[in-house]
Amino acid sequence: MNELEIKRILESQREYYKSGATIPVAFRTRQLKKLYSCIKEREADILEALKSDLGKSGFEAFMCEIGMALSEITYMIKHVKRFSKRKSVKTPLAQFRSKSYKQPVPYGNVLIMSPWNYPFLLTIDPIATAIAAGNTVIVKPSAYSPATSKLIENIISECFEPNYIAVISGGRAENKALLEQKFDFVFFTGSQAVGKEVLRHTAEHLTPAVLELGGKSPCIVDSSASIKLAAKRIVFGKYLNCGQTCVAPDYILCHESVKEKFVSEVISQIKLQFGENPLENSDYGRIINEKHFNRLCNLIDKSKVVFGGKADEKANKIEPTVMDNVTADDAVMQEEIFGPIMPIITFKRFDAVVDSLKNAQKPLALYLFSSDKKHIERVNTELSYGGGCINDVIIHLATSEMGFGGVGESGMGSYHGKEGFDAFSHTKSIVHKRNWLDLPMRYQPYKSKLNEKLLRFFLK
Repeated sequence: MNELEIKRILESQREYYKSGATIPVAFRTRQLKKLYSCIKEREADILEALKSDLGKSGFEAFMCEIGMALSEITYMIKHVKRFSKRKSVKTPLAQFRSKSYKQPVPYGNVLIMSPWNYPFLLTIDPIATAIAAGNTVIVKPSAYSPATSKLIENIISECFEPNYIAVISGGRAENKALLEQKFDFVFFTGSQAVGKEVLRHTAEHLTPAVLELGGKSPCIVDSSASIKLAAKRIVFGKYLNCGQTCVAPDYILCHESVKEKFVSEVISQIKLQFGENPLENSDYGRIINEKHFNRLCNLIDKSKVVFGGKADEKANKIEPTVMDNVTADDAVMQEEIFGPIMPIITFKRFDAVVDSLKNAQKPLALYLFSSDKKHIERVNTELSYGGGCINDVIIHLATSEMGFGGVGESGMGSYHGKEGFDAFSHTKSIVHKRNWLDLPMRYQPYKSKLNEKLLRFFLK
């Protein structure tokens, strides 16, 4: 789609938003219900598309994409009326007699740019939130997941008119054309490199943006951890979607006293969860494309592989791989892995781990497996990261009751549930003053001693 067509769609959405059609809560609820019904009807098609793009099994695709998207839509349907209400706040005595309140309103015309790793969930989830907040939406799904992106385009066109919600397909040219436009709000999920470009463009128009990025999310296993359970949960989270998860444990920091046991349990868990030959497991997905497959293969140091390491070039599949005795200088530690490679770094002192993480880029997620209350408290209070878990991985994002987002290099802003509604809304602060009383102290001339006394009384 060329820039002129994009401008035409955006202009039609501006006019539609100005009409006030998206503002009533009843309208928003109807659109959310319509989207929910269409997803339910097209579930089989969605499963097929996710299988085509990423090799996802039906169970994993529903658990991590369709089911979570439906859950978020349901949450918004249930709560949108409450979220949209004005909220009264206390009024200072100096403003007597007035009423003060906060009124959430939509930003207006928003752009959502979604990634390829969870192409359905990470497109539908922010769309549902934008609808609940009362916006119009232009959606740009990833070109790397063509089957899912095409199906999303079909679903959206079935549910909504393009002057309300529209999908723009394509690649870099379309991304560039979209970012040249002035939107009221931009929501982006993807890499840090592209996130920087998005922020540069939004800065030109002073457009607010939420960036959901990534980074190297550490997973600490200390000497007090339940090693067998830690290995089981870490293997699940690390190799889910072949490691192509922004909040996957990127690397493991394991205490030397439990390292050998941990490695042994990890290997046992890989065999239990994925079988003796994961490359032949139909429930084990694949790398999105040849480019990322080759990049991941180049990160594997064969001399440090203690399990896995094999790859199927024709199918873009890489075995769940474990690398031991990894150092900060290894290639696998120089970038976000985003694949099924688990580097293990050994540490002696927990204090040294905390100090090193304080000096590192702020990750999207951090995980700690420990029974030591002091260690848990230090990680919770001293380290800066988007979110995480104690004695588990990934599951912190699977709730609408908590916001999900990054900090620093891993992103800005958050969404899910109420946090998402707030992200796609501007909250106006309003004072409604009565006409029958007008306190005199604020007006010039400022010579009245009585007015000064009154002012000091009110503002003490």
